[in-house]
Amino acid sequence: MPTPNSNALLVSGRLLLALYFLLPGVMKFAQFEMHLGLMNRHAVPAPELMLIIAGLANVIGALLLATNRHVRLVALGFVVYIVLVNFMLHDFWNFEGLEARHELQNFIKNLGILAGLLVLAGASCKRAFSLSNILKSDSSVASET
Repeated sequence: MPTPNSNALLVSGRLLLALYFLLPGVMKFAQFEMHLGLMNRHAVPAPELMLIIAGLANVIGALLLATNRHVRLVALGFVVYIVLVNFMLHDFWNFEGLEARHELQNFIKNLGILAGLLVLAGASCKRAFSLSNILKSDSSVASET
């Protein structure tokens, strides 16, 4: 049974993770050409489409996390997202010197965020996908059972 303190810690962590994905998601659209150049530099396939998908995933997922909706599913989705980003954009093995170290640092930082997402997914309620409760928060669905 979660204590009030552990619940406050989970809510704080969930909101900070939401912010971590929301701001870069918005920036993907606000600075589209800059992000597109980065993706081209790393030879990401179909960069325009991938950038739009990434931006939408960041923004929608962040809003779902912030509003406590489908947290487990979103956290696991972001885990997959981070694995893809790490191997497509933080490919330190393809670079040398300072750039390789920078990409390695980002790769490892993302593993820490991935770990936090796994903890959040593990601490979040499992919920069946149902059209009747699709817009309800996780806490309201959990209290109905």
